[in-house]
Amino acid sequence: MGGQDTDAPLPEDHDFALWEKRVDALMVLCSTKGYFTVDGLRRAIEDMGEAAFETMSYYERWVAAVNQNMIEADAYTLAELGERMERIKARGATYGEAADG
Repeated sequence: MGGQDTDAPLPEDHDFALWEKRVDALMVLCSTKGYFTVDGLRRAIEDMGEAAFETMSYYERWVAAVNQNMIEADAYTLAELGERMERIKARGATYGEAADG
C-alpha cells in the first residue's frame, strides 16, 4: 500500500471482467474530459486509507476514486448519483429484465 514494503505475492494476470473494463474506460473518459488527472485519482485512492486496500479490489478502489473526483469536480452530487442509481436499479438486475420493464 502506498509504497510500503510487503511480502504479499503479486496478483496473477487475469482476464478482466466487463465491469472492470468499463471502470477503466470511465477513468480514461473522465480524465480526458478534464475532470481529474492521474494524480487526482491516486490521491483519492490514497485518501481511502488502509482498510480500502484490505477490503476492496483494484477496480473497486478505482471506481470509488473516480466517483470522488467527479463529485469534487461538481460533475454531479451524491444525491444525484443516488437518484440515478435507484432508477437504474428499478430497471432490473439483467438487460432482459430491463427490456421487459
